[in-house]
Amino acid sequence: MTAATAHAVRLGVRRGWTEFVQSLRSPQDQAFYVVTALGTLVFLWVNRDDRVEGTSLLFPTVALPSILGALLAFGVVIGPAYALAMEREDGTLLRHKALPHGMQGYVTGQLVYHSLGLVPSLVTILLPGLLLFDGLMSGGAAGWATLAWVVVLGLAATLPWGMVLGAVVPSTQKVGTWGMLPILVLTGISGIFAPVQALWGWLQVVAQVFPTYWIGLGMRSAFLPDGAAVAELGGSWRTGTTVAVLAAWTVAGLLVAPRVLRRMSRRQSGSQVEAAREAALQWVR
Repeated sequence: MTAATAHAVRLGVRRGWTEFVQSLRSPQDQAFYVVTALGTLVFLWVNRDDRVEGTSLLFPTVALPSILGALLAFGVVIGPAYALAMEREDGTLLRHKALPHGMQGYVTGQLVYHSLGLVPSLVTILLPGLLLFDGLMSGGAAGWATLAWVVVLGLAATLPWGMVLGAVVPSTQKVGTWGMLPILVLTGISGIFAPVQALWGWLQVVAQVFPTYWIGLGMRSAFLPDGAAVAELGGSWRTGTTVAVLAAWTVAGLLVAPRVLRRMSRRQSGSQVEAAREAALQWVR
């Protein structure tokens, strides 16, 4: 890494941190965290006496770690995708492109901001959940260590694909249909709200191809007792497979994302920004 690139990366880290601090002070972002947490906790509280079929575990005990996994996968794909698509249209990306090593700094800032932005979403659900529901984090220190590596590896496996999505969608409005809808479908078949065993066999296979299922499984392995693994596919937590699948998605993302971003950057121009603005105005009208 050259001195100029290192400087750009440092500026990106500083930019990402600054944007994160600003988001914590934003009433709109604060409302998002509170509403998301309240909605999740109310849903779990309403179902607090339900038991998961085939186990002695209560529904909130199993569902809360799964929901945290789903929020991780959803947030770090859709968040960067929307941000990149929007800043591509409003000219922010073009201004970064004009600076020496500006794209490296921009991408670094996005990675830092969206990684840190996940923390309030998880904490505002996790901390009250630990107080409201019994049986969570029964593994103690080992469980917290598992939670840490699942979050880190889950971020690495999904965040680059959010950048890829933001680079390839034709407009900000398309992020919903190109990204949000498929992720919601994957969440629905990934054992977040119902055991994946209840699905058709081919859907079980599809679910296990993508990171969402494995992030949810890793989260449950962190929070639940070892005996709860009997309710999972294969009757175990499959920790080694979880690491392998998430690592494979990480490597693929790190190979694909830089190429896609470089191609997008080369095509970025003032005329494209103006056309995107005009298209956005027409859409609003």
